[in-house]
Amino acid sequence: MHFSIPETETRAGDGGAAYVAYNIHVNGVLHCRVRYSQLLGLHEQLRKEYGANVVPAFPPKKIFTLTPAEVEQRREQLEKYMQAVRQDPTLGGSETFNSFLRKAQQAVASKLDLPDDLVGYFSLFLVRETKDGAFSFVRKLQEFELPYVSVTSLHNPEFRIILRKSYWDSSYDDDVMEHRVGLNLLYAQTVSDIEHGWILVNKEQHRQLKSLQEKVSKKEFIRLAQTLKYYGYLKFDPCVTDFPEKGCHVVVSAGNNELNFQVRLPNEQIKEGSFKVTRMRCWRVTSSVPMSNGPSGSSPGKSEVKLELAFEYLMSKDRLQWVTITSPQAIMLSICLQSMVDELMVKKSGGSIRKMFRRRMNGALRRSDSQQAVKSPPLLDSPDASREPMAKLSSKLTSVSLRGISHSSSANDVGANDFHGNYAFEGIGDEDL
Repeated sequence: MHFSIPETETRAGDGGAAYVAYNIHVNGVLHCRVRYSQLLGLHEQLRKEYGANVVPAFPPKKIFTLTPAEVEQRREQLEKYMQAVRQDPTLGGSETFNSFLRKAQQAVASKLDLPDDLVGYFSLFLVRETKDGAFSFVRKLQEFELPYVSVTSLHNPEFRIILRKSYWDSSYDDDVMEHRVGLNLLYAQTVSDIEHGWILVNKEQHRQLKSLQEKVSKKEFIRLAQTLKYYGYLKFDPCVTDFPEKGCHVVVSAGNNELNFQVRLPNEQIKEGSFKVTRMRCWRVTSSVPMSNGPSGSSPGKSEVKLELAFEYLMSKDRLQWVTITSPQAIMLSICLQSMVDELMVKKSGGSIRKMFRRRMNGALRRSDSQQAVKSPPLLDSPDASREPMAKLSSKLTSVSLRGISHSSSANDVGANDFHGNYAFEGIGDEDL
């Protein structure tokens, strides 16, 4: 990777005092904005770990305010310093250096003027854009990932990185809408989800939404959207499931602490069912072939790995059943389940998204914080020795609702004869397991 600092910016600090920000670019694209003091902190940490003889020289401190000429001189010196550190195999590959780059990368939030308190409410997602303008989720970028590197390494213009809210409980929308930028982001996402058909809207609702949009009544627009079906859900590509029968085609959506199935049965009948995360005993992601490089003669562009997400579900008081989804997006589905569990645990223990994000930025989410609600998901031995470990969820169980939908996609309650006649059980608790 090539590091450069092609420009500086004068920005206002928390107290209103101006400071110089140095824009670090990676391979010609803005990666982060940092202050001299932040780079000095990195330098001092590297000196402490590797010694003064290993770490390159760093531009000295100045007592007085720098002149424009001195700012330019410091910019050039910092650029050479970053390049020298990156080119050194020991320093450039060190956790100290890479951790600094990860933590410093607030380019998206900075450009949007998103306040620090709201950064944890949003995440970057890698998606693949289709010819009709829709997009398919590939994965949620982790905090340690460099977005530019993640997307350019794929060498495919169809891949994009988008910003979406990363929470599931719509009550957190109130926090986001307190700030102008948060409101605009949430509004733009809601409009996009409606346009893509992810949120179901009838003619009257569409008319009301259009009227609010013309009035630029963003909060009222979101409030109305919150009452609509599938608001806040992520919709996945069509795939295959073994429930209620093997080989059924299904469209899975994740939201409202559940996985929603729209299943096309072999007789072409379409039915819908919801699987609550609180009734999932455990889940696992498995592959049909080892996750390793194929033979040297195999085509690098061909995907030979079949991914499956399987979860063990409490169908009734005394009956657990495995449900399997075969999809290239199985890992993304698993991440959605885990984030739902994390959010439920934090909320039940009296925490908040802000606190959870601060803990993640300071280090890993402490296991003890999660144990107040449910024990941190342990690894269990799978009943199938060839399978990978599973994550277990053991919390207060809630009811499951199963519904049927017609070919016109209008939802109707159909009672207990849906999906192999699985009934909805209310008020089942841990003691019933």
